Amino acid sequence: MSQTLKISIVQSKIIWQDVQQNLDWFEGKLESIVGATDLIVLPEMFTTGFSMENAKLAEAPGGKAMQWMHRMAEKYNAVVVGSIMMNDQGKFFNRLVWMHPSGEAEFYDKRHLFRMANEHNHYTEGTSRLVFIYKGWKICPLICYDLRFPVWSRNRFINNQFDYDCLLYVANWPEKRSHAWKSLLVARAIENQSYVIGVNRIGSDGNGISYSGDSVVLDFKGEKVSKTERYGERVETVIITKNELDDYRVQFPAGLDADNFTVHL
Repeated sequence: MSQTLKISIVQSKIIWQDVQQNLDWFEGKLESIVGATDLIVLPEMFTTGFSMENAKLAEAPGGKAMQWMHRMAEKYNAVVVGSIMMNDQGKFFNRLVWMHPSGEAEFYDKRHLFRMANEHNHYTEGTSRLVFIYKGWKICPLICYDLRFPVWSRNRFINNQFDYDCLLYVANWPEKRSHAWKSLLVARAIENQSYVIGVNRIGSDGNGISYSGDSVVLDFKGEKVSKTERYGERVETVIITKNELDDYRVQFPAGLDADNFTVHL
């Protein structure tokens, strides 16, 4: 197991509904990564913005965006993660892609679809929460609106083990609800005794919605360990440490008093 994990968070604007321009734009952004990194985190729907034009813009598995993610993962010898619109056998998903340098990809489909933007009428909801194992770390990736549902995010404690070590959210979360974004990320870190990564976009989209970013890496006490500021274009690499997490869980073993439960889909 790697005791440390280097995470590069990418806070950026997204060019509205232009896949190729976004791929070119983010490729340029990644060039600012200094030194080695293990995990590169891009926002939700980073190739299009939060759009419901899935019939026009969604790609099939293995399409242009996934090929680009593989190329970037190979170039930086790091996992690249972000969500894209995907058409999988006629069903549309807001799908998080977890791309390994080898080209192997794992997927998480957004469970909670944002009905206030009519997302639930354009995409199919996911049915499984996943935990990816990477360099000995257990990482649970989720998408935007999932943040509002603590049961779905809950770090279960079974047989003296937590489900995950790090909770990761990619998002297009509007500025007007930034207080909720920042508050809920802190809550998820504290209640789950886990590192939390939240990567959100900046700028405005084609619907005139503004985004402040507020991307962050939090430790298991909900304290900020990153330096990215709201509104700014920024690529920041943050190091998180496994033994500090393990030590804290031993010193403050709240998991021993956790409630067991089952989620019924």
